[in-house]
Amino acid sequence: MARRVSLRPAGFDELGLRRALAGRMLPFLVAAMAFLAALGLAGWVGTAALAHHWQMGAAAALTVQVPRPTEDSRLDRVLALIQASPGISEARALSPKELAALLAPWLGTDTDTPALPLPGVIAVHLADPGMDTDALARRLEAIAPGTLVESHGVWVSRLAALARSLQACAGVALVVLAAIAAAVIAVATRAGLAARREAIEIVHGLGASDGYIAGRFAARTTALAATGALVGAVAATPALIVLAHLAAPFAGSAAGADTFGTLPPGLWMLLPALPLSAAAIGFVTAQATVRRWLRRLP
Repeated sequence: MARRVSLRPAGFDELGLRRALAGRMLPFLVAAMAFLAALGLAGWVGTAALAHHWQMGAAAALTVQVPRPTEDSRLDRVLALIQASPGISEARALSPKELAALLAPWLGTDTDTPALPLPGVIAVHLADPGMDTDALARRLEAIAPGTLVESHGVWVSRLAALARSLQACAGVALVVLAAIAAAVIAVATRAGLAARREAIEIVHGLGASDGYIAGRFAARTTALAATGALVGAVAATPALIVLAHLAAPFAGSAAGADTFGTLPPGLWMLLPALPLSAAAIGFVTAQATVRRWLRRLP
């Protein structure tokens, strides 16, 4: 049986797409958008993680201020009542040195014990962030009039609302970037079609199907878009490291400690999705653009 020999060399570019779709401009544009998309992903994932950290931390915290703490052992009685209350995970009175450190930004550090009459301060951590703190405040007021219970829930709810707003902005930015990427790829594909119009008409007239021609364009744009997105994602990594370093204090960790681990692991798992997403956008956009163009041929 005679062996079939193909006269077309491997990788033969019969449509001239390497010249029509240049391998520099399109990857550069996609790389720039992938860089911005990586920052948008960092904003989306980072704000979600910070909001969760704040809700699990600050929302479950109370600050109790006891005026005239040494009078009739008021501070000790309040602390004992708090520790005996259900739903309390931990409660401790701040030492004079800790109080001085808290007041240092306003009173300075010249003296460890300010001359002002300071209330006793008790830091409380709740086992259940949804605990009814009003009942606790009433019991404390009964044994030590003037005791002030300050909940952090109001501020946490405001921070959570801010985080949701930032997430929405990041999501809108990602959608806009995807739309711009599709538009850029569509324009580049149309330019390639215009540049190789005669060759495409000849090949199409000789029997090449719309799917074949669209597939050749899609393969080229997919490779270019994926390459550009990979470069953009890698280029964004140093910026993400800087953001992780800046976000470390807000996440409750020391700045510079385990920088890669400051932002959630989900972000590092999403970064490889950028080249895949760019490839998918390039493939779908090129297929749709070429097929629509071919349908208009006489």
